[in-house]
Amino acid sequence: MAAKTITSFTVPYSLHTIENGLRVVLSEDHSVPVVAIVVLYDVGARNEPPGRTGFAHLFEHMMFQGSANVKKGEFYTYVEDNGGVLNGMTSSDFTIYFEVMPSNQLELALWLEADRMRSLQVDQENLDNQREVVKEEKRLRVDNQPFSYARGILLYELAYDNFANAHSVIGSMEDLDAATLEDVQRFFRTYYAPNNAVLAIAGDFDSEQALEWAYKHFGDIPPQDPPQPVDVSEPERGQEKRATYTDKLANLPAVAMAWKVPPRHSPERYALALLDRILFGGESARLYQRLVKRQKSALAVSGGLEDRRGPGLFTTFVVFKPDRDFEQIEHSVAAEIEMVQQTGVAERELQRAKNQLRAERYRGVWGGLYGLQTPLGRAMELAYHTLFDGDPALINTDLQRYMDVTAEEVQQVAQRFLIPNNRTVLRILPGATGAEQ
Repeated sequence: MAAKTITSFTVPYSLHTIENGLRVVLSEDHSVPVVAIVVLYDVGARNEPPGRTGFAHLFEHMMFQGSANVKKGEFYTYVEDNGGVLNGMTSSDFTIYFEVMPSNQLELALWLEADRMRSLQVDQENLDNQREVVKEEKRLRVDNQPFSYARGILLYELAYDNFANAHSVIGSMEDLDAATLEDVQRFFRTYYAPNNAVLAIAGDFDSEQALEWAYKHFGDIPPQDPPQPVDVSEPERGQEKRATYTDKLANLPAVAMAWKVPPRHSPERYALALLDRILFGGESARLYQRLVKRQKSALAVSGGLEDRRGPGLFTTFVVFKPDRDFEQIEHSVAAEIEMVQQTGVAERELQRAKNQLRAERYRGVWGGLYGLQTPLGRAMELAYHTLFDGDPALINTDLQRYMDVTAEEVQQVAQRFLIPNNRTVLRILPGATGAEQ
C-alpha cells in the first residue's frame, strides 16, 4: 500500500499600499470562477464615546443607502442581479463589508465599494430612516428575545470597567435619537477613509489587473487625519462581581459568567482558544457532559473565548431546569474548571480540541461560509491579519501556534484567568408569565 502524501496548504498573497493609505491584499486562486471582495474598516463600538453609541452599527446600514453613482437600494441590485451575494457586520473592533461575485464581475464590486467610500449619501432623510431600522432591529433581536439583553449587553457592562469595551455594538437608542446630521457626517469622514481600511480580494482573478482596478477606483479618494487612538485597557479585577436580573421573556433560569482574558495579540490566546473547545466544543465537551448528560440539570450550555484587540472575555452561559438552583449550577461549572486547574487535560482531549479548531479554520462556521477553503474565508482572514496584526503572512503560520499548545499551557491559563476574583456572575431569573419559580 502506497504511503499517504500530505500536502501543505498555503495561501498565496501580495500586499500593496495605495498613496492614500489604502492597504490592498491580493490572493489568486483559480480553483473556481468566483472572487471575494472584502473591505474592512478600522472602526467599531470601541470608537464611540459616551453619548454617541451605536454609530458604527448605524453605518453598517447607512452604507447601503446610496452614493454619488448608486441610488438607494441599487447596491443590492447590482450585486445580486450579477450572481453575487453580499453582507456587512459590525463588532467592537471593526466593521466589514463583502461581496462574493462571479469572477468576471470583480471590477463592478470594486466600483461599488469605492463609490460609497468616496461619496456615501449621508443626509437627514437617510439618517432618520436608518435610525428607525436600527431601533426595529433592537426590538426584534434584543428587546423581544429571552436572555438576549442579559447575555449580550448586561453581562458585558458588568464584566468590563472601561466604557470603550463595555457598551454594546447596537448602542443606545437615546444616543442615536440625539445624534445630529453633523455628528454622523463627522463619524463617516473620520473612519470610512482609505487610510483607515483594508481591501482584500481572493479567488479567480488576475493580480495585475485587480491592482490596476483598485488604483483606478480607490486611488483618488482623499485620506483623512488618522483617528485618535482608543484606550481599551482594563484594570485588574480585585474581587468577584455579582448581579441578578429578572428577564420578563424567560421561562427558565440561567446563569452567565465572564472572566477577563488577554487580547488577541497575547500568546495566552492560543491556549485559551483550545480550553474553549475542551469546555464547550460540542456534546463531548466537559461542561456539556457534566451539566447535561451526567447531572441532567442543564438544558443548554455555551460559551468560550471572545477575542478582542483589547482584553477579551471567556464566558459561559447555562440555561437550567427550574428544579435546580443557582448554587448547584455555579458549583458544577466551578468544579469542572477546578479539575482543569488541578489535574490538567488529557492529551487525547487536547488533540480533539486541536482537530476541531483545524476543521473550523478550513471548513468554516455557519455552513462553511468563512473557512479557508472559500475565497471569502481567505479574503476575510487576510484582511483581519493585515488590520489587526500588520502581517497578512499570519494566515499561513497562525494555525501552527494553536497546534503547538501543550496540555500544561492549557492548565496554566485556566489557573491564571478562570479564578473567582476575575469572575463576573449574572443570575437571570425567569419573569415570563407562567414561568416556574
